[in-house]
Amino acid sequence: MNFRSKKIILMLISIALIASLFSGCIRLKEEYIEKQEDDENSVIDLPQSEYPMEVEDDFDNKVTINSKPWKIISLAPSHTEILYKLGLGSKIVGVDSYSDYPEDAKNKEKVGDALSLNVERIIELSPDLVIQYGEGDEDVNKTIREAGIALLSYEPESIDQVIELIKQLGEITDTKKNAKMETIIMESKRDYILDTLKDAEKVKVFYEVWNEPLMTCGPGTFLNELITLAGGENIAKDAQEGYPIFDLEQLLEKNPDVYLSAADSEDKTVESIKNREGYEAINAVINDRVYLLEPNIISRPGPRIVDGLEIIAKALHPDLIK
Repeated sequence: MNFRSKKIILMLISIALIASLFSGCIRLKEEYIEKQEDDENSVIDLPQSEYPMEVEDDFDNKVTINSKPWKIISLAPSHTEILYKLGLGSKIVGVDSYSDYPEDAKNKEKVGDALSLNVERIIELSPDLVIQYGEGDEDVNKTIREAGIALLSYEPESIDQVIELIKQLGEITDTKKNAKMETIIMESKRDYILDTLKDAEKVKVFYEVWNEPLMTCGPGTFLNELITLAGGENIAKDAQEGYPIFDLEQLLEKNPDVYLSAADSEDKTVESIKNREGYEAINAVINDRVYLLEPNIISRPGPRIVDGLEIIAKALHPDLIK
């Protein structure tokens, strides 16, 4: 790589990092910036994707991608965010009802959600590729595939899995350079947070997914991973399922030091949580450590998952993560 190319890629990395800093990102330490410089050759010299290619999704479906996708439908907000990060916004011809970020996603045609997909409209839009979250409905999947449309199903439950998904979609859509740049920044931010918190004392945490009935996040979920990486101890880490039901007795027995939830409705406030019957005995309430978090960042396993990690880390260790 010549000096000019090297200078350009370093400038691009700097711009990307500065932009993320102004949007609330923490400053990356020098050793993690060096990691980016070490990877710069792979960013510049990545070869073009070759078609046809066979892809295996998260549910062991083997799908042949015959050519570079030019028309794409995303059926999950997190997948939509990934596609935009890869520079594919202009190729998105349809999204699910909840895709609202970035702002341009609101202008895309809505084709329903997991419970009520407009399959006929999806086929009319004649996409080259449809990407859905989870396994999907068997009959819907069959209809889409019989229409000659490539359908891929993904359900990442960790930062590493999100990063791998970004890389795979970069390969599929021939946007590997953008994928590489994005994942370098995500990995660097994650690694800096982990390094900052490596000696921090663990804080007992409860995350409220739903209130009636009271539901939390258990092992194997990306929320559990975010809590753990952010220097917390999820009091539901030993649950038998990913999203277990908790009763008040269990909550009082485990007695979390921090109580987290998403600000996903107008009637949910910090005060409304504190004022629930029996909650006055919880350490998190006594010590005023009940926090409502931005739902679209916390609840989406997409490119902003490391921002979610930072948000939780700030709530748990405000003295360490500024």
